[in-house]
Amino acid sequence: MTDTKNHIAVSACSLEGRVFAPHSAAETAEAVELAFDYRGDVTVVLRSSEAVAGYIYNRHISADDSYLELFPADQPDPRRIPYHEIASIAFTGEDTANGKSWETW
Repeated sequence: MTDTKNHIAVSACSLEGRVFAPHSAAETAEAVELAFDYRGDVTVVLRSSEAVAGYIYNRHISADDSYLELFPADQPDPRRIPYHEIASIAFTGEDTANGKSWETW
């Protein structure tokens, strides 16, 4: 999976500002897991070129029907996005826990 900000594998620091463009189903699943654990909004760019910004609150992984669910920043209703429609995931929102200890968070 390509990290367009740092061109490296994921490190222990914040993902804020990074963009991941997965090239396989396994890389898509990995990027979604990172986005699910992220404490800020992400922007999911679909293969149709549509960009959806919001907070990922759920994901479902199965052999033939994997998807993520997010609260779009500009819509009142949640949205479900199948993994096979994802072209990239950008960590665009502020990582609200970055630099804070577990006790502080």
